[in-house]
Amino acid sequence: MPMTDSELKHLIKMANQISDNLSRSDDAETTATRVADHMIRFWAPSMKAKIIEYLNAGGKGLKEPTRLAVQQISAASN
Repeated sequence: MPMTDSELKHLIKMANQISDNLSRSDDAETTATRVADHMIRFWAPSMKAKIIEYLNAGGKGLKEPTRLAVQQISAASN
């Protein structure tokens, strides 16, 4: 079942909040690794697929560590 715009916005917000919460004043790459690990362990496959699809379509609104995390998730799923 496709996500609604509201659900997608919530997913983007949640991904960026995870990034904010796990940043610990580290560089974007270190934060991205933490975020990717969290998403891999706790997000449903459909959520990961949707955020990867969103990034591939431009990823507007994703913070840099979040973008990097989604790239890591995408690479790990290939």
